[in-house]
Amino acid sequence: MAALVGAIGLLPWLSRTDPALTVLKARSADRDPTPETLRAIRDQLGLDDGPPALLGRWLGGLLHGDAGTSWVSGGQVLPGVVQALGASLLLMSGALVVAAGTVAAVCARTLRLGSRGRLAARGPGGTASAVLAALPEFLVASVLASVIGVQLGWLPALGWYGPQWMVLPSLALGLPAGAILGRMLDDLLPGAFAEPWALAAAARGVPPRSVARQAVRRCVPGLLPNLGLFVVGLTGGSVAVEQIFDIPGLGRLTLQAALAQDLPVLQTGTLALVLVAALAGVLARLSARLLIGPALRDGALHSLHRPGPTAPRALPLLYGALLAAVIGFGLPRDALALDTLARLRAPSLAHPFGTDALGRDVLARVSHGALTTLGIALAVSAAALVAGLLLGLLPRLSGPLVDTVAAVPPVLAGLLVAGIAGSGPWTPAFAVGVVAWSPLAAHTSSLLRQERATTHLAATRALGAGRWYLLWHELLPAVLSPVARHALLRLPGIALSLAALGFLGLGAQPPSPEWGLLLAENQPYAERAPWAVLFPAAVLALLGALAVTAAGGVRLPRRRKRPESPAGPPGKRVMPPRRQRSSPDALLAPVPTSVSTSPAEER
Repeated sequence: MAALVGAIGLLPWLSRTDPALTVLKARSADRDPTPETLRAIRDQLGLDDGPPALLGRWLGGLLHGDAGTSWVSGGQVLPGVVQALGASLLLMSGALVVAAGTVAAVCARTLRLGSRGRLAARGPGGTASAVLAALPEFLVASVLASVIGVQLGWLPALGWYGPQWMVLPSLALGLPAGAILGRMLDDLLPGAFAEPWALAAAARGVPPRSVARQAVRRCVPGLLPNLGLFVVGLTGGSVAVEQIFDIPGLGRLTLQAALAQDLPVLQTGTLALVLVAALAGVLARLSARLLIGPALRDGALHSLHRPGPTAPRALPLLYGALLAAVIGFGLPRDALALDTLARLRAPSLAHPFGTDALGRDVLARVSHGALTTLGIALAVSAAALVAGLLLGLLPRLSGPLVDTVAAVPPVLAGLLVAGIAGSGPWTPAFAVGVVAWSPLAAHTSSLLRQERATTHLAATRALGAGRWYLLWHELLPAVLSPVARHALLRLPGIALSLAALGFLGLGAQPPSPEWGLLLAENQPYAERAPWAVLFPAAVLALLGALAVTAAGGVRLPRRRKRPESPAGPPGKRVMPPRRQRSSPDALLAPVPTSVSTSPAEER
């Protein structure tokens, strides 16, 4: 936390810009930056004293309950941050309600079949949740605001004045988050229904509703760390949604302070996010321990991640073929060719996805942007998976680090990376990669904690297995598959984070066909030319469906039993066949002579 706050305090000097000029532009954009005016601002803010003196004064006042005054507005910082935090927490609570309903809808089919012992009849699914999880939050917010708020007039679209103004932004934030959490819970439920307690409950006639409720209770502890990260992300990471709906939340306040280099507001807002993240992490760990109970301490759990059958490959192949066809069909087209006479044309044979406001072919721009967006998203996902696994295996080290990193919104990370490394095509990748590993590390630590308390691990340890054997042959195989599936589920989210940075102007710059910039450029024309936004969003949804269906195939293979010869392996004693309990006449049946192969064995 100290390193994070210190890096924020160095932001004006790391970005190699004059903080006095930035503050002057934020105060009054029409005022001329004369040397006298800049000198007056430096003297007023004490910029000539350097970053250590400014940080020391801010920390000294913070110990006495004073976070200083804003460099732009001149008002007290702490009351404004507290008010913005209250609005963000209220929005977060509404989004969590929507996310809980979405999770229930995603897992309803598995709960119904599993509680009745008919999971074998469950076919491949999850396409709807995959599409929902892949939709960008800012795109959902724009559609809800324009259609429901403006055209239909059912709910207010702008402002923050009461409960009615919470509905649309809560839907925009809660639907994608609930779809991801629902997919993760749906991945754990089959293992819970296969445990001995569930089989015994079904045999004794326990109502299916009670079995389903206990199965959810069994799986929720593995999701609580990621739920805590979602809480933090919904509190400070909903910058785009707050911008669209004009919500005075903490994410928007932090973004405006970062762009204006208003250090007191930026440092106080980031500190509030870190404290919220630490509190959410502690509550998640305590709740997990309370839900599992003494079984975690006594090593009496069963593994939820057992070898399972290979998932059907038809759906991922179908979605992959569709995505490859879209990209391949648009690559021969020119993504930068302008045709002012063909502005905002509807889809046709010449332009299957229509044209944008400058007459450029949308299909060509989507295809060319896929090369950079998907390539960067795959690279960031692979790096996040490796870092999440390695750091998740060290929970005492990664726990506080995850809580701190999760509190940094990708927008703020983008500004810090841009300030240090400069703006460029890889700046959004570094910014997203800084925070993308934390959910995977939290998931790894949670699964590792439960896997270490399983009965089969205690039995393996009692047989003399060492630490490295347990790590490589028991713990890592049990953790690797679900975390890899989680990483695939996060792949569309990483692409969306890159798109969100482009949407906010922190990623690629025109005329690049990057997907986030593409959506940002076409959003003002969504009512007149909806195809310019819907087709790029459909490709994003197709990517999400491909990632979710492909994640279902990342499972441990079943161990095949090797057929043994009747005589058994050499050097080992062959046990006689176990007699089955049946009728008394079966005891008089002759023993098959094909069991032995030599006279010595017969004797």
